Amino acid sequence: MNHSDDKKFTISWFYKWFLNNQAVMVLVISLLFFTNVFVFTKIAHLFEPALVFITIIMLPIIISALLYYLLKPFVSILETKLHMQRTVAISLVFVIVIALLIWGVAVLIPSIESQLSNFAENLPSYLHDIELQMTNLLKSRQLYTYNIELQNLINDFSTNVINYAQSLSRSAVTWAGDVASTVARVAVAIMIAPFILFYLLRDGEQLKDYIPQFLPSKLRVPTRRVMSKINHQLASYVQGQVTVAIVVAFLFSVMFSIIDLRYAVTLGIVAGFLNLIPYLGSFVAMIPVFILAFVAGPAMVVKCIIVFIIEQTIEGRFVTPLVIGSKLNIHPITILFVLLTAGALFGVWGVFLAIPVYASIKVILIEIFDWYKVVSGLYKDDFMEEKSENVE
Repeated sequence: MNHSDDKKFTISWFYKWFLNNQAVMVLVISLLFFTNVFVFTKIAHLFEPALVFITIIMLPIIISALLYYLLKPFVSILETKLHMQRTVAISLVFVIVIALLIWGVAVLIPSIESQLSNFAENLPSYLHDIELQMTNLLKSRQLYTYNIELQNLINDFSTNVINYAQSLSRSAVTWAGDVASTVARVAVAIMIAPFILFYLLRDGEQLKDYIPQFLPSKLRVPTRRVMSKINHQLASYVQGQVTVAIVVAFLFSVMFSIIDLRYAVTLGIVAGFLNLIPYLGSFVAMIPVFILAFVAGPAMVVKCIIVFIIEQTIEGRFVTPLVIGSKLNIHPITILFVLLTAGALFGVWGVFLAIPVYASIKVILIEIFDWYKVVSGLYKDDFMEEKSENVE
């Protein structure tokens, strides 16, 4: 928008009565928001076919996008450093990835699956051992006065575990159907995703110029700017989180092996995978670790606590700042609220996708707010302060 357009806009009645009035703008935005929510709740059933279609195509698109940000640096290195044609570089990366997948399916996954199955089979006995240890602990003189209360807590815990296990068995038939449909969707996504990924790696850089050409000319530059910022945010987040997860898996696997914890490598890999969930993942990964530690004895519990403290220190002080830094510029409290809300609304997928979606929406809202600051005239003092600071 040029200077003459800005001048005409600022003298219009719409500007004087609406954009230049903060109270009116807050009321209008609130009214529009709640009106949209009310209307959507009344006609939501009309969108069910579209939602089903979106659900089907979203999974391969999400998988392709994640792999795009992970594999793009390797394709760029082969293209720039080794002077390969982009198509040849993409094909070579595909071959390497397929080879790694074959190795994982043939060697790594069976070992992990065996250990996880063994852990699941022995979980009732592990919980029983923990209950016996707690019962013996209650017989000590130091805890004698609290014996009845703590014994009731343990009995309640055991009853809840048994009831939960029974409810799981009753839900097995329903879950079997859900698992079958999920496996079918994942299988379709796995077949479609490589084709989408290939074209993303080949033509992905052209999207920021291709999409804006369908928009009015005044919106093309800001749209390119927003797309570039979102692309940078997503690339930083995906590449950073996966790198940190790999480092965390390595650290936990090594340290669990040093203290001779059962299923050390498997627990390390699970901890690395769950670390893709910011802040909450590492704590969730410690649940099976401490179950095994309690079974092994107090000494193992102390060792696992020390391992957890060491890993969190290394990750928080060195790995995360070096790999991710503050590129997303999102406060930790905001991340926790976003994760909890997304998990409650959308389940597991919501937890994994919450932060990149939030970062993308944040970029769009900041761009809209920057435009509003310019055209509304309500933030002239801020611009004057910025100019004076730049002069100083």
